[in-house]
Amino acid sequence: MSFKPLEKQVAIVTGAGQGIGYAIALQLTMQGASVILNDIEEDLAKKAAVKIAEQGGSCIAMCGDASDQDFIEKMIREAVNQYGFLTIAIANAGITVYGDFFEYQPEALQKVMNLNLGGSFFLAQAAARQMKEQQTGGSILFMSSVTGHQAHKNLVAYGMTKAGIEMLAKGLVVELSPFNISVNAIAPGATVTERTGGDAEYEKTWSRITPMGRPARVDDIAQAALFLVSPAARHITGQSLIIDGGWTSVSPSPYQT
Repeated sequence: MSFKPLEKQVAIVTGAGQGIGYAIALQLTMQGASVILNDIEEDLAKKAAVKIAEQGGSCIAMCGDASDQDFIEKMIREAVNQYGFLTIAIANAGITVYGDFFEYQPEALQKVMNLNLGGSFFLAQAAARQMKEQQTGGSILFMSSVTGHQAHKNLVAYGMTKAGIEMLAKGLVVELSPFNISVNAIAPGATVTERTGGDAEYEKTWSRITPMGRPARVDDIAQAALFLVSPAARHITGQSLIIDGGWTSVSPSPYQT
């Protein structure tokens, strides 16, 4: 019998119907965790959960808005009702709203703030309350971005939320460490997903300007996430890990000719 380091762990992963979130949820289950898999699109959530179950993973799909506090509480209750407790919460759900700074509209700003920052904050709050009550400790992980470190054209609002997420991870150290709850963030760079894969020039462009010679694959991000919520990282908290093949060290623009 192979050793599974996350056996008897229970996780919530938001925005996990496809892409990075799905890869994280899959890897968690392959390492023994049981997962509540969330996506706002019901079809994506259900299909993702079925695919994971077909590979032997324990996974329950939950469709809903990861920025809605009532729905967040519903996910916590479902995890506890189905598996008895909660030990890992990963706030992966997010939205990218491009826009020229001079023309950016209030509704666009509110939308990106509500999900990227609000969804992360309130998932952490609800999960930490449950972990505190259990007295078992746990791990919380946020999804930041290289745009929280380097300016990126037409992504001022998005980058602002991602920088805020990293401060959230750092600030919660003071609040959560007494309860043996770690809190960290990962900041992916350019990553090939179902969304970016539709752009024929995406991989070519980012391969040219990334020191490691290619953009990330979803498993590159998922493996880092897996480490940060695993027992191997139990003394790591308040940190943000950039996963970008070295791009932020040199930061050439993808818009250059």
